[in-house]
Amino acid sequence: MAWSYLPHTSEDRKSMLEAIGATSVNELFVDIPQSLRLNEQLKLPPSLSEPEVVRHLAELAKANKGLQDLTCFRGAGAYDHYIPSVVDHIIRRSEFYTAYTQYQPEISQGYLQALWEYQSMICEITGMEVANASMYDGGTAIAEAAMMAVAASAKRTKVIVAKAVHPHYRAILATYVQDQSITITVAPQAYGVTDFNSIETLADDTTAAVIVQCPNFFGNVEDLRSLGRLAHAKGAYLIAIVDPISLGVLEAPGKLGADIVVGEGQSLGLALAFGGPYLGFFAAAEKFMRKMPGRIVGQTTDNQGNRGFVLTIQAREQHIRRGKATSNICSNEALCALAAAIYMSSLGKNGFREVAYQCLQKAHYAHAALAATTGCQSGFGSRFFKEFCIKTDKPVAYINGKLLEQRILGGLDIGKYYPELENVMLICVTEKRTKEEIDRLVREVGALL
Repeated sequence: MAWSYLPHTSEDRKSMLEAIGATSVNELFVDIPQSLRLNEQLKLPPSLSEPEVVRHLAELAKANKGLQDLTCFRGAGAYDHYIPSVVDHIIRRSEFYTAYTQYQPEISQGYLQALWEYQSMICEITGMEVANASMYDGGTAIAEAAMMAVAASAKRTKVIVAKAVHPHYRAILATYVQDQSITITVAPQAYGVTDFNSIETLADDTTAAVIVQCPNFFGNVEDLRSLGRLAHAKGAYLIAIVDPISLGVLEAPGKLGADIVVGEGQSLGLALAFGGPYLGFFAAAEKFMRKMPGRIVGQTTDNQGNRGFVLTIQAREQHIRRGKATSNICSNEALCALAAAIYMSSLGKNGFREVAYQCLQKAHYAHAALAATTGCQSGFGSRFFKEFCIKTDKPVAYINGKLLEQRILGGLDIGKYYPELENVMLICVTEKRTKEEIDRLVREVGALL
C-alpha cells in the first residue's frame, strides 16, 4: 500500500486526521483539480525489508566504475595523489568536522591555530608574505586575484591572461568581470608556453595585471621571472597560478617576482570526489593584505601573555558596505584547508619534496616511452612537471574509449578546448603511478596506434 514505507501506524494516521478535522487523506487534496491528480495506483515493485534494500543497492552500485577500479592518467586541474590516512582521521573529529566560521575566537582556538598553520605553510611554499584562510576553489581564487589587482591599481582596468591558463579558470574570470568595467585580453601561446612577445605588445599603461599559470594547462613550466619583469616594467602586477605540489621542486613564485600567487589546492590531501569540494589558496605580498578577500587568521597574545589566535582581518566592507568592497566573499573552505594543513605537516619538507620529485621523474619516464612509440610524438618540446602533451595519429576519444575498456583512464582531449591542437592528449602522472602501470599504458596505446 502507498503508506507502507512510512513509520506511522494506521492508528497514528487516524489520530492525526481527527486532530485536523479530516476524515481521510484525500480531503487534504480537495484544492487540487481532479484532472491534475494521479488517478491510478503507482506501479511499484513489492516492498523490501531494510537488509534487502541494502543488498539491492549494493548490487546496483557494482555497475559503477569508481576511480579505485581504474588506473588514472588524467589531471588538468584535479589530480589523483595519495592521501595519507591521518588526513581523513583528523578532519572527521567532531570539533573540526562540524565547526563553522570562527567568529568567537576565545572558544575556537584549535581551529584558528590550524588555519594559521595552513596560512603559514602556504606562505612558505609560495614565497609570499601573507595568505588568507582559503577560498572556494582555484577558479574563484584566480578571479578574486584579478579583482584585487585592479582595485589596487590606480585607474587600471585591463587584465592580460595567458591562453595557456586553464580554460575553466578563464571562463570563471570572464564571468566575474562582467559589469565591472574590466577588460580581459588573452595572450596567445606558442609551442606550449605563453608568447612573451605578445605580452610585451598587449601590456600598456592601462594594464593592472598579467595572469600566467605555471606549470600551465599543458603541463609546461613558464618563465615566471621574465614575465614578472615585463609586467612590472609596464606597471602591472604578476598573478601566478601554481600547482602547489610542483613547488616541491620548482622555485617559489614569490622569489621569481610574482605579486599574487593563487591556485587549486585539491592535490594537498583532498580526494577527487567528483569535482568537489575543493580548496582555493590565495597568497600575496604584504601590501595587499587589507585588500585581500576572505579572512586572515593572526597570532597574538592575551593580557596574560599567552599565545592566542584571532581573525585578524575581515574587511568589513565584505559584510556591510558591499558597494565599496574589493570582494563579497564572506566564507571559505575551512575543513578543506585543515585537510591541506594536515597533509603538508604529515609529509614534512622532505616528504613534500619527494612527492614532487616522483611526479617529475615518472612523468618524464612516461613521456619518453610514449614519444618513442609509433604513432605518437611529443606535443611540445617545453619543460614540464607532471603533465605533458602527446600528439597521436588517431583521435583521442577513440584511444580513451579503448583504454577505458582496459580499466585505464586516459589523458584529456586537448582539442576540446584548443581546436588547433587536434589529436593531442594531456597525460598526467602522479606519484601513485607505478612503473608497471606506466609500461602498461604505453603498451596499450602502442597497440591501438
